[in-house]
Amino acid sequence: MSESPLRAQGLSVGYDGADVIDDLDLLIPRQQITAVVGANGCGKSTLLRALARLIRPRQGTVLLDGRSISELPSREVARRLGMLPQSPVAPDGLTVEDIVTRGRYPHQGLFRQWSERDEAAVEAALAATATGPLRARRLDELSGGQRQRAWIAMTLAQQTELLLLDEPTTFLDLAHQVDVLDLLDDLVAERGRTVVMVLHDINQACRYADQLVAVRDGRIHAAGAPGDVVDAAFIQDVFGLDVRVVEDPVTGTPLCLPTAQSRRTRCTS
Repeated sequence: MSESPLRAQGLSVGYDGADVIDDLDLLIPRQQITAVVGANGCGKSTLLRALARLIRPRQGTVLLDGRSISELPSREVARRLGMLPQSPVAPDGLTVEDIVTRGRYPHQGLFRQWSERDEAAVEAALAATATGPLRARRLDELSGGQRQRAWIAMTLAQQTELLLLDEPTTFLDLAHQVDVLDLLDDLVAERGRTVVMVLHDINQACRYADQLVAVRDGRIHAAGAPGDVVDAAFIQDVFGLDVRVVEDPVTGTPLCLPTAQSRRTRCTS
């Protein structure tokens, strides 16, 4: 078994003739959480889409367990890699259960129809994301946070070794953000999954990631354990923000505190 299930080599990806990702190399460690961070427009989502074969690179290649992902059958890729894009879209009228059930489609075939294993996977995904009570509700009737949990449930039902998630905490309140991140952490620790996710919250990325990958101007600016790469200079380089970096009192990971002062007049009496 290779050390890295997913690898990018010399990857260049762009739109309308302009590269967003330029000559990028990246190793995804097996059975770990990799968090991809960076300023808006730096290429994080483009990188994730290229890793999932949703975008064809202009140059370079993505290797899935040592084989070029572009040469693998689509169904085989879907059985091994689950992808949750930033803004998924579903046909009108589908219920939560309909969406989650679609996560099992890669496992179906001419001689492999719906089974008890499929049913168990759907039920487990609904339970893990607390979407069971919503199973009969139409997706277009739900709040943004409820829809996001339904999409995450679909990805979990796929039961792939690799999970790629683009901003999985979008639309979620803080409690559900923590629930989802704890769930992903458990999938790695208890079931040996490999997770790659784009996160906006640098402190959440530091707390949950084994590997932090910072993208800047379409290239890898830094990659490594959060404690090894995150300091005030790193945050200034990647986000253009002045911070004080202290130790998280709960996890011991870096905790970034912006130092900018509020312009509001404060009462000191």
